Amino acid sequence: MTRIGQAVMLLHGGDREEARNRFRLIWSEIGERGQALHRCTLAHYMADTQDDPGDELAWDLRALAAAEGLTGEETADRRDASAVRAFFPSLHLNLAADYLELQRFEAARLHLDRAWKALGALGDDGYGAGVRAALGRLERRLRGSGAGA
Repeated sequence: MTRIGQAVMLLHGGDREEARNRFRLIWSEIGERGQALHRCTLAHYMADTQDDPGDELAWDLRALAAAEGLTGEETADRRDASAVRAFFPSLHLNLAADYLELQRFEAARLHLDRAWKALGALGDDGYGAGVRAALGRLERRLRGSGAGA
């Protein structure tokens, strides 16, 4: 997680290419068999480094699959499961945005609705407020597309 966090800092600092390179290296090490929390986190942020909307969607789908695959057997640490649950609103938000970008409006609506339903996993902190605000903005964009009621 430390290496993933370092790459996230590069991404947030504006160095998408170096972040993408580091994420790719870490993914080659952990791949589809790594711990679900690591796969979810890595894929979630790797999506943000993509230039092609289809590639971004593919990484966001990997992140969601990892989050959904987290089971009690996979982790004895409930904090990991709780951290993944807190990812669901953002994961579905990102998928809704991906689908909207690809003009797949029904899929965008489905994931936006799932994001709204998953908000209970978020706290009343800056992260939660940011996700809620982003959901509101995407809701307006989807409705503005004429496909989002």
